[in-house]
Amino acid sequence: MSTRRTFAVLMASTAIVGSLAACGSGESNAGGSGTASSASSAAAPSSSVGGRAGDITFAQQMIPHHEQAVQMADMALRNGTASARVKSLATEIKKAQAPEIATMTGWLKGWNAPQKSGMGDMGAMDGMMSGTQMSALGAAKGAAFDKQWVTLMIAHHRGAVTMSNSVLKTTSTPKVKSLAQGIITAQKGEIKTMQAMLTSK
Repeated sequence: MSTRRTFAVLMASTAIVGSLAACGSGESNAGGSGTASSASSAAAPSSSVGGRAGDITFAQQMIPHHEQAVQMADMALRNGTASARVKSLATEIKKAQAPEIATMTGWLKGWNAPQKSGMGDMGAMDGMMSGTQMSALGAAKGAAFDKQWVTLMIAHHRGAVTMSNSVLKTTSTPKVKSLAQGIITAQKGEIKTMQAMLTSK
């Protein structure tokens, strides 16, 4: 009886230990799964934050870029000696870019990002005109104004195309992709128009 009783106790102990091991294994797996899930979740935001950083930089830089184009358009519209062709193009540029400024400003607010990038004066980067160039344009008249305006706007548009192509390589945000592609299509078309204006008499 003693031997049987001892055997029974050992069997019961083994069963309990096995049960506890199984429970421990389940908890370990659950913990492992949770850890992997957490790591995966952490990785996803990190990736989206990286993409969002590019989106933010694009908006922060494109807003002042567009603002300068609108300023140049206003200069043409106010200049009584500018040609009808220049004024017509200036109207189209302002019509397209002013709403895009509002759109990108709204994005930055929604992303809780400042409108200024902290990069300081962009200077001539990406086609931005210097203060000297803007002053010279403002002082020009007639055909000289037209030529300066078109030449500067071509460079300005090329900068916007470059910036848009850059963000398309990093963004995964549909609305950013759509705006960037729209800028590329519209401004490439306007560049061709302005190049033709420079070569025509």
